[in-house]
Amino acid sequence: MSQASFDFDLIVIGAGYGGFDAAKHAAENGLKVAIVESREMGGTCVNRGCVPSKALLAASGKVRELANAEHLAGFGIHSAPVRFERQKIAEHANTLVAAIRNNLTKTLERSGVKILRGEGRLEGLQRVGLRESSGVDRIITSKDVILATGSDPFVPPGIQTDGRTVFTSDEAINLEWLPRWIAIIGSGYIGLEFADIYTALGCEVTMIEALDRVMPTFDPDLAKIASRKLIDARDIDARAGLLASKVTPGCPVKIELSEVKTRDLVEELEVDAVLVATGRVPTSKKLNLQSVGVETNRGFIPIDDCMRVLVDSKPIPNLWAVGDVTGKLMLAHTAAAQGTVAVDNILGKKRKIDYRSIPAATFTHPEISSVGLTEAEAKDLASKEGFQLGSVRSYFKANSKALAELESDGLMKLLFRKDTGEVLGAHIYGLHAADLIQEVANALARRLSVEDLVCEVHTHPTLSEVIEVAYKQAYRQLENKVSSLN
Repeated sequence: MSQASFDFDLIVIGAGYGGFDAAKHAAENGLKVAIVESREMGGTCVNRGCVPSKALLAASGKVRELANAEHLAGFGIHSAPVRFERQKIAEHANTLVAAIRNNLTKTLERSGVKILRGEGRLEGLQRVGLRESSGVDRIITSKDVILATGSDPFVPPGIQTDGRTVFTSDEAINLEWLPRWIAIIGSGYIGLEFADIYTALGCEVTMIEALDRVMPTFDPDLAKIASRKLIDARDIDARAGLLASKVTPGCPVKIELSEVKTRDLVEELEVDAVLVATGRVPTSKKLNLQSVGVETNRGFIPIDDCMRVLVDSKPIPNLWAVGDVTGKLMLAHTAAAQGTVAVDNILGKKRKIDYRSIPAATFTHPEISSVGLTEAEAKDLASKEGFQLGSVRSYFKANSKALAELESDGLMKLLFRKDTGEVLGAHIYGLHAADLIQEVANALARRLSVEDLVCEVHTHPTLSEVIEVAYKQAYRQLENKVSSLN
């Protein structure tokens, strides 16, 4: 098929952050672009994830701050009992979602992207099937196709959801009611953020984690410190090493807790509601991937670092995938970066993505963030490549700005090579950790050494000095120092 006979230069299936950035970038570079979306424009992040959850965290965080009489007393401030309106908090999130979704849609339209409403699928290479809501089904051709269909909440076997008493984060962001006692299954970033919201608004929480420790995906040292404030100091009963083997909706909701290995019943709970926060699964079943011979791995589409879809480990022409559906790093900004990389490769610029330098954040109060390798991964790399791993800690309790805010509960761990000083990773728990991690991410992206970073001047007094201290501590551990500190 000649290029002139294609309906479009690029069709993107999915209008989440990955699809949005891909479509916009392609249109701005002169390609004729269409984007296909069956649900709301903006995908999970805008409608059911990052955006509404951060609005709820912002509002509930204000409630928590105003209700913390002991903390305010440290400033000499005494507040009246805090009152809040659940509906107004929910409306704040909904208003923000509508505004961002509207802005995103208008941005695509201004860029010249054609928005096609309906469910998209592959019908062979360079052919996209579109089933509109009216039932009309048609085939559209495109020189290149990007799959960006995202992910949906994972509900384990044995758990029934009704969207009201047993629900996922998709429903939780609506904040339709505040259960007096809610169980949260899972203690990853979704579970932690909603535990933060619910406890701030007066709910009692039971957190159920199947793995042997709460917060299993976080750096163990950070998790140990963070759990004291995020879990132990709040109205949260955390249970690790237990499986929610059966959950039945109703009033009350019935939960059967079992031993993970044997599946023997350990305890039965009755609560007002259950939030299932057990991760996410790719949305790929309806893409008709078999039409181009693609085999998924647990639903995830295999790609290379250029975002090309793979069949038998080899890229197939003109088919790309980005975002959660690839299973690389299931974060909105990862999807956006992948989308841009895919389009640059379509344009012939030969770009790859560097996952190690992409940061992640959990927006609890205080926040948790990370970038690069975990300590276990760094140790494996050190063993494999024969270098000594360096690790230093920098504490918020020594930071003037944190002390002024009476928020000195925090820690940064920096991982680096002792031979070259190259930064390998960082993990931060503390005030504004989500903002602080970007500095280290930028250093990681450039593969900088602490020797390069140690002389950078940080504003005083700011939280960024926590990072400055870590760089200086790391520099002192280098095997071959070239420069010297004042």
